[in-house]
Amino acid sequence: MKIINLIFQILISISLIATFLYWAISFNSAFEADKTCHSNLSRYLVESENYGCDHDIETHQWILYRNLDNYKFEIIERFRYKFL
Repeated sequence: MKIINLIFQILISISLIATFLYWAISFNSAFEADKTCHSNLSRYLVESENYGCDHDIETHQWILYRNLDNYKFEIIERFRYKFL
């Protein structure tokens, strides 16, 4: 019974640490993520105009991407923000 209790405590600890890191690494608002995305976008616009920033509502993040073709995109960087 002690081994099961120890395993349970380890799993709870890992989940709490993962939750803390999930919230600590993200931006505080969508505005901050948007601002950072467009700031990084200015570095890429010197080379070509195939780069852009877009907001993904489902995953709550701004995405810096490069347009490869009409329907193909390469994601360069993601800027996740806190939703709740």
